[in-house]
Amino acid sequence: MSIPQSAKSLLKEVKRFIPPLSGELHKGQAGRVGVVGGSRDYTGAPYFSSFSAMRLGADLAHVICDPEAGTVIKGYSPDLIVHRVISEDAAPEKIESLLSGIIERLHIIVVGPGLGREDYMQNAARTAIQLAKKQNQYIVIDADGLFLVGNEPDVIKGYKRAVLTPNVVEFARLCEKMGIDSKGDPDSLAKQLASALGNVTVCQKGQTDIVSNGHEVLKCDITGGLKRSGGQGDVLSGSIGCLLGWAKNYEEGVGRDTNKEQAVPTERLPLLAAYGGACIARHCSNRAFAENGRSMQASDMLKQVGKAYDHFFGDNAQL
Repeated sequence: MSIPQSAKSLLKEVKRFIPPLSGELHKGQAGRVGVVGGSRDYTGAPYFSSFSAMRLGADLAHVICDPEAGTVIKGYSPDLIVHRVISEDAAPEKIESLLSGIIERLHIIVVGPGLGREDYMQNAARTAIQLAKKQNQYIVIDADGLFLVGNEPDVIKGYKRAVLTPNVVEFARLCEKMGIDSKGDPDSLAKQLASALGNVTVCQKGQTDIVSNGHEVLKCDITGGLKRSGGQGDVLSGSIGCLLGWAKNYEEGVGRDTNKEQAVPTERLPLLAAYGGACIARHCSNRAFAENGRSMQASDMLKQVGKAYDHFFGDNAQL
């Protein structure tokens, strides 16, 4: 499948902040991603998100979750680092201390996969976001992390290093909360929402994914699969998480070009990472559907992440 001409220039920009494989790098320099989620009832979503980040190329992926969920997630893969610290019985200050010790070691956190809406999980998500903001980290917010934002927009409002990935229902709820008519011009809604939230980046999922930071609007129309199985949004959040981890590396001087006069502007990095992640996820869906048809599941997409990387960013990519 060829890369659409409209996508090539944007993907070239994304490729600029992907760190090259090099014997000079040490473990962790090519991305340390944390996923905050995994309630007692939802263990698949944090696995799909964190493992997508690793399949795309992140060095390390941490899952920060409920103890019961952590026991299950540990059984999914020995490659993941699982922290079973979000306990319903633990005092909030204890959870904050534990989260702080983990998050300070990361480049980026993804908040929401499998989070659930129980008070103790929502409170932990709020705390994780606050800690990441203090450390100037990138943040992806998905699923029930968006439920938190919908109730408390100030938790993320104005933090321009955040990417929100709402589906149709989540997007409409956020628009309603921010006083935006979700039935208005569909091409401008993501821009309006991003602006209302203080120029965070919004990746509005749909037939065409629309990405905006309130200034620019990018459209990702890479062909996806026809099966809408659960977990596909988690592959997206993990892919964006990996790319944002690389964006953080790039800011620190680890990347393809370190000429500061020509560097990718910092303010564009979340926008480009969201666009690149959308391309990856849609291509994975397309390939998995081509192989599996109606039986396709999110686990089939995981097998395609590395191939999607090669398609868009590999040495033989047609950019």
